[in-house]
Amino acid sequence: MISIREEKPGDTPTIRAINERAFGQPTEANLIDRLRASCDGLLSLVAVDGDEVVGHILFSPTTIEGDRGTITGMGLAPMAVVPQRQRRGVGSALVRHGLAMIREDGYPFVIVLGHPEYYPRFGFEPASRYELQSQWDGVPDEAFMIIVFDRDAFKGIRGVARYRDEFDEAM
Repeated sequence: MISIREEKPGDTPTIRAINERAFGQPTEANLIDRLRASCDGLLSLVAVDGDEVVGHILFSPTTIEGDRGTITGMGLAPMAVVPQRQRRGVGSALVRHGLAMIREDGYPFVIVLGHPEYYPRFGFEPASRYELQSQWDGVPDEAFMIIVFDRDAFKGIRGVARYRDEFDEAM
């Protein structure tokens, strides 16, 4: 049975290994390390099966800069599951749990740059529907998505959605 909990200090090496195995490279694990060192307000969750951590998801503060000001929400990235546990609901459990916590904490939105076949099942839709664009050039419209929790706070906000600067090194 999978349970979801917040990351603990002792989870750091396991989270790194999970991300390196899932992505086949250290880029995402390095990003997580940089964010831990420089960013307040992270939400880092792990999926646990018995005593084994089998998945990880990270949410970090993001902004949307528009004509009528700036609004702060969260960005989902990265999310990783050990290869032998992929396609068994671990990632979905991490996403659902994280989104529920973020909504409960009062954040008005979450953005994600991800697979357009995967994230809509959680309520994500193309960010372009809200006249939003990614900070990075060349991002496919269908891959840059948003879920809006507070439509009132979001009124009149159009423009560029920005992840933290640490993500620029990973792109």
